[in-house]
Formats: sequence, structure tokens, C-alpha cells
Amino acid sequence: MTTLPGFSHSVSIMSNTDNMRNHSHTHSHFGDLANQTTKRIALSLSLTAAFVLVEIIAGVLGNSLALLTDAAHNFTDVIALGLSWYALRIAAKPANKGKTFGYHRVGILAALVNSTTLILIAAGIFYEAWRRFLTPPEVDSGILIGVGALAFIINIVTALLVKKGSEHDLNLRSAFLHLMGDVLSTLGAVIAGVLIAFTNWNWLDPLVSALIGVFILWSAWGILRQTVHILLESAPENVDVSQLADDIRAVKGVRGVHDLHVWSINENLRMLSAHVVIEDISIREGTSIQRNISQLLARAYQIQHATLQLEYEGCAAQLLYCDIHEHAPH
Repeated sequence: MTTLPGFSHSVSIMSNTDNMRNHSHTHSHFGDLANQTTKRIALSLSLTAAFVLVEIIAGVLGNSLALLTDAAHNFTDVIALGLSWYALRIAAKPANKGKTFGYHRVGILAALVNSTTLILIAAGIFYEAWRRFLTPPEVDSGILIGVGALAFIINIVTALLVKKGSEHDLNLRSAFLHLMGDVLSTLGAVIAGVLIAFTNWNWLDPLVSALIGVFILWSAWGILRQTVHILLESAPENVDVSQLADDIRAVKGVRGVHDLHVWSINENLRMLSAHVVIEDISIREGTSIQRNISQLLARAYQIQHATLQLEYEGCAAQLLYCDIHEHAPH
């Protein structure tokens, strides 16, 4: 009978041929979805870029900060959509010897840039709104209402083009939040224009801009926090790692688990590595245990990529969470 050796020669059981076929099918399906999404983003990008020019002209002619603010936000949407489009195309590229995890993190980097630009735009909006609060200029409410209404329709259309899939993709969600910020911005501009037409309260224009800035800042912070969480390779927020370790220990044949690591490549792609302690049994029996653990991880925690190193029960006990230290080269 062939047995699994001890700690110094522990074995990592790899996936079987059926899993490889399923993996290839998943990548093919992902590629089709990515192509559909990039086309929708390209259309949304074209509509947004064209309307930015219209809104800048209208904002200057109407002397409206709300319209200029929305134009500035729309311009960041052009950048955000361009980054998201590029990230989706790059992420579809296969892994290679230089990028063994593929290019999935490109979407996270795009989300990081998008959220950072949102914060900068919000800061600029607050500054300009404060200046106009102190000396409110005359605002052409007719232009504000007309252009704002047109912008609202265009922003709704572009947002719906990007919405599909944004629930599970941080890159798409950052672009979608950019566009939803525009939807609220233009709605606020229309409301401000109507109120100014009846009251001549020109200070409503910078007030609406400031409220838009608050929404932009709130949206940006949520995306920024998530991107930093992933880039730090933290455990997914909805995964209880202690419970996960208990679930692995509950699998028949498992005697212990240590050096456990759980992290995300992007919002949907989760990884796990762990040393699993078992009895001194045959490789065939060890493979069965590994398969049961992998099925548990996929079913209960949506972890499709797991590296499980099986070790003989007699190995010395190790920490559950391995404290990795950086060693200076000799």
C-alpha cells in the first residue's frame, strides 16, 4: 500500500481531468460574457463622451455650476468607463509564465483609480460650491432645466448599459456608481433649475452641487475600501475563516488544519491554501478527502481554487494562521 509521507515530503493533490474540462468551460463562458460587457461599456462610453461637450457648453452659457459640476463628473465617467473597458479586455487574457494568476487584478486597479478620481472630483466640487455660496452668480434656469433633463435621460441609459454584472464585479460597480452619481446629479440640477426659476434663489445651484459632492464621496469611499481590502489580500468579508477551519476539520478523515490562507484575486475569484493533517493512509484515500474538502469550499464558501497540502498525522502541530516573515537574502 502506498502511503502519504510525513511533513518534509507532504503531498498536494491536484484536480482531476473533469475539473480541468469544467475550468476550460468556465473560462470560455467568462470570455463570452466579457465580450458582451465590453460592447455595452463601449456604447456607454461614446454616449457619455459626446454629452460631456454639450454640458460644458451649456454650463458656460448658463453660468451654472451644477451643470459644470455634472460635466466634470461625466468626464470622470469617460475615464472610468475607458478604464473599465480596458480592464475587461485585459482580464480576459490567459495566464502565462509571467502572470501565473492571469490579469484578473487589472479590474481591481481600475476600480482603485476610479474611486480615487471620484474623491478628487468631490473635493473640487466642495471648494467651488463654497466660493459660489459666498457670492452666488446669476444662473440661467432655463438652460439648467433643459440640459439637466436631457442629461438625466442619457445618464439613465448609460447606467443601465453598465448595470448588468456590476453586482458581482468591483470594476463594473465602480463605473456604475460613477454613472448613478450622474443620474442623481442631473436630477438635482433639474430640481435646482425649477426652484431658481420660481424663487431666484441662485444659491440653490451651489447647494445642489455640494449635495452631489457628498454622494460622490460616499460612493467613492465604499469602492476604495473594497479595493484596498482585496489588494491587501485580506480574507473575503463574508467568509468566517474560523468557521471555515472548523468545517474543514469536520470532513471525514481530517485530523487538523494549519497554515490556512484565504484571499481574493478579484471580487469573484477566491483562493485558499492550507495544510491538512490526516492519518497515514493511501494516496487514493487522501485524494478522496481532498475532493470532499474542495466540494465543501466550493459549495459553502464559493472558493473554486484551493491548494490543499496533505500531511501525515504525526507531524508537529503548527499555527492555524501562518505568520510569514520576510527573510533577507544571504
